[in-house]
Amino acid sequence: MNPAFAPPLHGRSFGLRLDTLIRLRWLAVAGQIAALVVVRLLLGFPLPLAPCFAVVALSALVNVLLRIKYPVARRLSDTAAGPLLAYDLLQLTALLYLTGGLKNPFALLYLAPVMISATALAWSTTVLLGILAAASAGAVGLWARPLPWAGEALPVLPELYLAGIWVALTVSIGFIGLHAWRVAEEARELADALAATELVLAREQHLSAIDGLAAAAAHELGTPLSTIALVVKEMQRAMPPGASYAEDVALLRDQVARCRDILQTLTSLRSGDAPFDRMPVRVLLEEVAEPHRNFGIAIVINAPGRPSDPVINRNPGLLYGLGNLVENAVDFARSRVDIAAEWTPTSLVIVVEDDGPGFSPEVSARIGQPYVTSRARERQEDRQDADEESGLGLGFFIAKTLLERTGASLTFENRPLPASGASIRITWPRRALALELDRDATKGRGPDYSASEGA
Repeated sequence: MNPAFAPPLHGRSFGLRLDTLIRLRWLAVAGQIAALVVVRLLLGFPLPLAPCFAVVALSALVNVLLRIKYPVARRLSDTAAGPLLAYDLLQLTALLYLTGGLKNPFALLYLAPVMISATALAWSTTVLLGILAAASAGAVGLWARPLPWAGEALPVLPELYLAGIWVALTVSIGFIGLHAWRVAEEARELADALAATELVLAREQHLSAIDGLAAAAAHELGTPLSTIALVVKEMQRAMPPGASYAEDVALLRDQVARCRDILQTLTSLRSGDAPFDRMPVRVLLEEVAEPHRNFGIAIVINAPGRPSDPVINRNPGLLYGLGNLVENAVDFARSRVDIAAEWTPTSLVIVVEDDGPGFSPEVSARIGQPYVTSRARERQEDRQDADEESGLGLGFFIAKTLLERTGASLTFENRPLPASGASIRITWPRRALALELDRDATKGRGPDYSASEGA
């Protein structure tokens, strides 16, 4: 399986940069020092400054050692980043033990390491850090030094209230951690799917470029080949009867003819001004449908095919996107797929419909998102050359992304009863596709929309 199209692996991570972790810890150290100074000097609360500053200095020392020993651009795996974040939780626990435990409002900082893990590390690491944070909060809730306070009347908080704080903190760790991980995981899935789309588009553009190079090579070789053919023809005319080299000249003539056939084949792939660079809508639909006609499903194209049809510039992304939608329709159809095209002076609409079961309710609202699939292909075994991304839920996403890049808007829905099957409607503004009418073919045969559309 191509790794570019690998399905999402829940619990995966892309690691955490050491530089990011070091900067965040320096920010924490600065905040802790500021809090200790303000509480002791401005508010006059009695604090065990020496033990507190020793705990903070240990974090600063760890940061300095990490900066010296490892390159800052290093990306930490879960096994390396997890223990560092666990250290931050334990360091916060030590400070809270010295300054009142759960009575200290800074106990909310237990959320920070769990949030960092949820956005950058695997789910399993985040769960372990969440458990450690909840356990540490419970420990300082049971055992901690008195809360520093000015004056003789120290605040006394009920045990039930402290238990409520621990429960609220534990629930916040679980809820916010899960939410942050889910958002980050969706972002990673979208990034992977977009990378797969870029790979598909690059492959199509590469094939298109190869076609162009082949046509250019055929054009350049045409002149010397014509010269060789002319020389061979003159040699045959001047050759005396029964010449010993007659067979060699005949072989040379046959090879020249074979080279000419090969060059004609290469030229038919694509040329800078060839008719295949721009094609009418019906020709485009025929090209898209042709690779899928041999799987026992009738593909019916409903496009007028008149000389006034719009002419579209050949676009690898458009061809691949439409082809992917047709492939999906053929996969799920029972016997027939209909492809219809209609246009106005301002828009072009292509509708792809099949007579299969249609979109299932659980995926209908998410069609077009990455890694959404409900495939159960009956003919998959017969399609040995199926794309590697089949069944991973990227087909619709890639098709939708490529077609939207050409200016299209897509609508996915089921056909109205009593008909069955799915219906996909693709709509382009004529300006988006640079649609044109063949002016030579349409003179005197109807209105010319190309002028009004600036094509």
